Parts: sequence; structure tokens; C-alpha cells
Amino acid sequence: MSDDKLDVLRRRISEVNRRLLDDLNERLRLVNEVRELKQERGLAMSDPAREEQMMQELLASNPGPMTEGQLQEVFKVVFSVYLSHMERSARQGLRVHRREGEADRTVEARGLGIGGAGTPVLIAGPCAIEDEQQLRRTAAHLAGLGCRLLRGGAYKPRTSPYSFQGLGNEGWRLLRQVADEHGMAVVSEVVDPRHLEEMGELVDVVQVGARNMFNYELLKELGQIGKPVLLKRSFMATLEELVLAAEYVASQGNDRIVLCERGIRSFERWTRNTLDISAVPLLKQVTALPVIVDVAHAAGRRDILVPLARASLAAGADGIMIEVSPFPASAASDAEHQLDLEATTRFVEQVFGKRG
Repeated sequence: MSDDKLDVLRRRISEVNRRLLDDLNERLRLVNEVRELKQERGLAMSDPAREEQMMQELLASNPGPMTEGQLQEVFKVVFSVYLSHMERSARQGLRVHRREGEADRTVEARGLGIGGAGTPVLIAGPCAIEDEQQLRRTAAHLAGLGCRLLRGGAYKPRTSPYSFQGLGNEGWRLLRQVADEHGMAVVSEVVDPRHLEEMGELVDVVQVGARNMFNYELLKELGQIGKPVLLKRSFMATLEELVLAAEYVASQGNDRIVLCERGIRSFERWTRNTLDISAVPLLKQVTALPVIVDVAHAAGRRDILVPLARASLAAGADGIMIEVSPFPASAASDAEHQLDLEATTRFVEQVFGKRG
């Protein structure tokens, strides 16, 4: 009789298992609907507050004999598994997501490839274009070091409205003229969608600064211009939010995107931001887009730029961005982390192992 009773109990357990399986699959179908809505609205997949609410509801309605600790343990696993499924499914549906077997993508600007199997690039130039002499001296020195991507700010979004705001369109015209003289491509930031037409053929790679990573209307406009976009991670953004910002650009038809890690805000005060080296391999796992690192804005100081750049390249970065000025001490913006010309030569030698 005891064996018959054991068989009955086992069959009942199997029936419960099948009901659990049906319910778990139904839960997964509902989770997929939630994921699609969150993806459409640009919301994060993880919602700790909602998970805590569900857990409290379960604890309040638990009749036993499962203990509170056992119930928490079971549903923490359930929440974790379903969240992983949501994040994986969300990434697989993105245009910027790395397809199975896909090689690293290359983004070209004026014949220069960024990413792929190419040599890591250097993007360098003054933080803000201040005058023609400053730009010419900087560009000539960088060109002599083999740098082919000239960066410079024409419109400068500053924390204070009374700080130097840049030369505007005149800065872009100077950049284009000087870059053409040295066979360089122009990288410059856009801060307003109305400026895109003005940039025209003056700028080869349109940079989105950290303050504008969440400017979704700007990102959608950039998805329609057909130019390479260098998208900087906001100092308060998760990697998921950065990838979704890139998706805003790609969703409008432009997949010529370069991601840029430039440090995130933390409690640390010895550096301007905290450089997230882990962002490089993680972004390259999830996407096939080129990833560069702006070590200057991460550090906010010039004395540790070399080791930060070396670490970034070792982590798999496709390029390094720095800021250079003939006279950093008197620069109108970001004087603390700009390199002078002699220091830039040493930087290139120590990071890239060569000159020219």
C-alpha cells in the first residue's frame, strides 16, 4: 500500500510540475509583451521597485507551508531568469545588436576606417576652437604624428552660461579648411538639430556629447543625415541606455555609429569622472559597433592619460580621443586635461608605439 501511495504522490507532483510549467510559460509570454512595450518607450528592462512590489504581494498572500525565506529564494530566481530573458531578447531585436557570427563593423570617414580589424585610431584636437592660429598649429603637429581625425568644438555646451561658448559656424569653417590642408577628417559636436544643415560638408563625423545622449529628437535627426555619428555615453547613463540611444539613430536608417566611453560620475574626486574600462568589452560583446575611449574627459587631468589609454586599448578599444592645445594653460575650456604639443608627441609614442 505504501508503494501505491508513493506512486500517487509522485503522479500528483508531476501534475503540479506541468501546471507550473504552463504558468511559467504563460508568464514568459506576458513578460515578452512587457519587453516590447518597454522597448518602444525606451524604458529600462530592469525595474527593482516593481520586483519588490511583486515580492511583497506574494509574501502577503502566502498561505504556507512555504516559509517567507523559501518563497523569496524561489521568486528571486524567477525574477532573475525572466529579466535576463528580457534583456537578451531586447538586444537581439536591436539594429545595433551583434548578430551571431557578425564581425566588428567598420565606420568610414573620408576614407579612414574606425573599428573592424583596423589599427586603433587617434582622435585629437582642441576642446574649443578659439582662433585660426591655435587650430593651425595643433592640426599641423597632429598630422605630423599620423593623426587623421581632427576634433574641435565650434558650439560648446558649458555648465555656466557665461563661459566661452565657441565660435559657432566660423569654427566649423576653420576646421574644414585646416583639415583639408592636412588630409584629415573633421569630428565636431552638434548641440542643436537646427545646426545639422549648417554643418553640411564641413563636418565628417558628428559628435553627440554626454549632455545630449538623452536628446532623443536630436538622435532621430542624426539617423536621417547619413553621416557617421560618434555617440558619447552620458556621465549618468548605464550601458543599456547608451545602446538604446544608439538604437534611436539606427532606427532611422543610419547605422554608421561609433560608441564612446568617457567616464561616469561617481563618488571619486581624484578624477573628473570614473573611467569604466569594462564598458569596452561589454559594448563589443553586445554590439558590433566601434568603441573608442575619451580618456581626457574621463580623467580631467593630463598626468594619467597614458595609462588610461593603454588600458583602454588593452580592453579592445578601437581608438582613443584626447584634447590638444599649443597653450593648454590659457585654453578657454578644459585647460586641466589638454596636452600641449610636446606632451602629445610623448603620448602618441607611449600609447601607439610610433610617430607618424
